This record gives sequence, C-alpha cells and structure tokens, in this order.
Amino acid sequence: LPGRSPRADVPATAADCSKRQLAGAYTQRRNFSRRNFLTIAGAAVATGALAACGSNKGAVGSSSSSSAVGSTGPALTQWYHEYGEAGTQDAVKKYAAAYDKAKVTVKWNAGDYAKLLNAALLTTEVPDVFESEMGPSIDMIQAGQVGDLTDVIGDAKSRFNPALIDRMTFKDKIYGIPQVVDMHLLYYRKSILEKAGVQPPKTFDELVAVANKVKTKDMGGLFVGNDGIGPMASVLLAASGNDWFDAAKAGAGFLNEDFYKALIAFRDFSASGGLLASASKDWYDGSPFANGETAMQWGGLWSMTDIQKALGDDFGVLPFPSIGAKGKQSTLFGTFGACVAAKGKNVDAAKQYAKWLWVDQTESQIDFANAYGTHVPAQPELVAKCSKLVSGPGADAAKILADFGHPASDILWSGAMGAAYTAAVSNVLKKKAEPAKEFATVGTTIASELKRIKG
Repeated sequence: LPGRSPRADVPATAADCSKRQLAGAYTQRRNFSRRNFLTIAGAAVATGALAACGSNKGAVGSSSSSSAVGSTGPALTQWYHEYGEAGTQDAVKKYAAAYDKAKVTVKWNAGDYAKLLNAALLTTEVPDVFESEMGPSIDMIQAGQVGDLTDVIGDAKSRFNPALIDRMTFKDKIYGIPQVVDMHLLYYRKSILEKAGVQPPKTFDELVAVANKVKTKDMGGLFVGNDGIGPMASVLLAASGNDWFDAAKAGAGFLNEDFYKALIAFRDFSASGGLLASASKDWYDGSPFANGETAMQWGGLWSMTDIQKALGDDFGVLPFPSIGAKGKQSTLFGTFGACVAAKGKNVDAAKQYAKWLWVDQTESQIDFANAYGTHVPAQPELVAKCSKLVSGPGADAAKILADFGHPASDILWSGAMGAAYTAAVSNVLKKKAEPAKEFATVGTTIASELKRIKG
C-alpha cells in the first residue's frame, strides 16, 4: 500500500511513520500492496501498468512455494502477493494441494508485488494464474497479457457482486474473477463519543464537529493517513455524490463545484486540529485506533478482527459521511481478481483451475473471507455463511457495503488519468491550489485517454 511503488494504475501514499508504541499496543503486519487498490481507486503515480515503477527497497524476489503433492496433470504456477492476515499463506497452499487435475505451485511474493508482476508479464516466464489489484488493468488487457475468462465464469456471473464483474469487463469480455471483497469503514469509539455527548456522524459537518469535540492533547479526533490524505481523494469524490466518469464514459464525472467544495472543506478540516497528523501506523492498519491514538479512524474491514480483540464491543463502524448538497454516505470497496496469463504455457489448464478455485469452491471462498481477518465474499449469497458478518460490527459492515458501497475503480481508469488526478488532489490539499483551475487539465487528460482506450 502506501509508501512503495504500486501497480501503475494504483496510487502510493506516505510511508509508514513510527510515532510511539503504547502499552498493550495492538500490532498488525500489513503488506503495502495489499490495500493499494483501495487507496484512491486506481489513481496512479506512474504512467502505465507496464512501466517499472520507482525504486524497490522491499524484498521483491523473496517468496515461499508449495507444490501440490500427489497431484497429476500439467504443472501450473500461481502467484499471490503477501497478505498481512496470519494463516493466509497456508490456506492458499491448502487450496492448491486439493486440486487433482494439475500440479499447482504457489508462489508467495513479499515486497513490491505489483512491480514484480508487471516485470514478469513482460517475460516468457509468466505465472499461469495470478492475482491483480482490482483485476487486470486496462493496459494489461490491451497489451494481450491476460486471458478472456468470460466462458470460465459462464452462468455463474450472476452470483458475483455485479460492480466487481463490471470492473473486470472490457468490451463485453471478462478478464478477472473476483476473489474476496475488501472495503473501507469509519471506525469510532463508542465510549468516547458517548462521554462527549455526541452522536456518530452522518454528514461531513458533523464529522468535523465530533472530531474537534473529542480530540485531546493525547488523542486525535480522526486519523486518515500519515500524509494527511490517505484514501481521501477517492472517498471525497464518492461522498460528494460524484463518480470517475460521466454517464457516457466520455469524460470526467467530477469536474463540478460539489467536488471542489468537498476538497476545500477537507483542507479546512485538516487545519482545524481535529485531524491527527501522524500515528504509529498508517491508515490501512488498525493500530492507531485500537491503541487509543485516535477516537475515529478511516480504515479497512480487514482490521476488524484484531480491533475486536483489543477493544471488545467498544467500537462501531460507519460509511464516510455525506459532504455537500448532493453528497451521500459512501464506502469504497474492491477486490483482488484472479487472472490467467494469456501467454502462459498451460492456458486451458490454468483457466480450469481458476474456475475450480474462485467460481466453484464456495467453501474455500467462505474460509478465505472468514477465517483470516474479516472480509466479504465476492459472491453475495455466501455472506450469510460467514460467522464474522452475521452479527455485531461485521453485520453492520456487510449492510454498509450493500447500502453505501462505491467501487474503488473503473476498468477504463488508466495510469495517465491517475497521475493527473493524484497531482491535482495533492496540489489542492497541500499547496492550496484553486480546484477548478487545477482540475481543468485533469479533465482534458481523461477525455483524451478515454478516446484512446475506446479506440
């Protein structure tokens, strides 16, 4: 996630910043690339998904592999990035070992997974099956790097979250299979808000008021990231009632006063003192909230299991409050998508394995979503079978996703669009640039890119 070179159509934010370690501190290991697709919906700091992004100081080449002992059939390689949730690596190896129609070797990639994957896709040694943030990028598809999975999903298409299927579809062909849904949430401490005599916020004005009311010299009101922005570039777009593109997908869908006012309102909030400037971990790790460094934190569903261990029932979850006259409560969600390399050595066998694992094996999908951290199955009908989602904050999160979910990316969002968008947001929030002027060039870039992509 933040602080490293991401996949080129996904942004980076500030590096993890150490502040303090509190007594009884909650700790959680989190791989940066794990939540990158949720940072600002595919907005990039690089120029294309095939580019090598930045410097890599992580152990990109380090991995551990497991062959499916006793399996017969062709040999397949399957790539995962390094998940932060304990037990996940053993789980994916277990799934691979259970497949009896191929010998599947799992490669668990630590470090900058996106950079490693992009490099591998340019060689002849491509992984047969691999996961990619929010599914394949438009650049991967147009470069012919990923196989068409439309027939693989087949009639099961209707069982998946339709927004995620749409994200992985280009010109009526599906290029990825959603694995598990991750989502953002606003975590808040019930006891702190109750003591201050305030209600959980539903509007941005209420959020600002609550944050400033509950903050103390030792605790922030709200934490969104160590760079002061975190995922807010996407969150504010959705919460102000906007989307990435217009209805015809011919141009930007956010070049209006509602979005510009949302950015300025957040900038003013940042200067008010209610926003925690830095914490022991970044936004994607629940530690600052669980440690008591902040009364509220914008974070991920994936942290809920560990937050519950630290705080018990003393927390609740919300969508991000609506902002502006046309705003609406919103939460970003996305997924890693299983892809098949179009130039792999065993394309048909790889497609069969991907179908077996991510379409047919619903019990494994429930296990993957429910047993390691907290997640939502990509097939909504399986939600009721996940014990962590049937009551308490988990059930609240599932309802928030259903009622207020906003996809964290669009298949047409390219690296060039992301680079322009990211720079404009940063200039408005950090350099106090005038939004309409700053985003004029963003609109031009998006219209030009859409014309190029659509051919």
